[in-house]
Amino acid sequence: MENINGTLIWYYYICPREVWLIGHGIEADQESDFLILGKHIQEIFYKRQKKGFLIDNTIQIDILPNKKIIGEIKKSSKFLESARMQVAFYIYYMKQKGINLEGELLIPEERKREKIVLTKELEQKLEEAVKGIQKILKQETPPEPVKIPYCRNCAYKEMCWS
Repeated sequence: MENINGTLIWYYYICPREVWLIGHGIEADQESDFLILGKHIQEIFYKRQKKGFLIDNTIQIDILPNKKIIGEIKKSSKFLESARMQVAFYIYYMKQKGINLEGELLIPEERKREKIVLTKELEQKLEEAVKGIQKILKQETPPEPVKIPYCRNCAYKEMCWS
């Protein structure tokens, strides 16, 4: 799982090209309105709770509401599968360190919460995703861009469609 993080898991389920770009240290437009909005949502809705835990320089947990739950905050439920897999990856990562936790996906603007529990099936799906990410990262060039609905708000869109 070396060099695999929650961000790569998230994008694996959305855009392989973005996985390659992020994995090769090519940063997106940090002034993107959508990146800024995501940061503000955390500040507005969860200002009283601890947030921003970086573990092993690999996973970034948005919040930790109590000692047994990993929280992940998202702007919307538009990419729910990606978000679920990202939380599952955090739980899986901590399990590899001998710490058993559960997760919670938080979508404050929609007033939604979803509990995430790591199952054997989910672990297998994550292991397949990790292999898929490793395969993408080994490529010398990024996968060709494919137009998807996510492209409209993507901070990398200039690298694909200009």
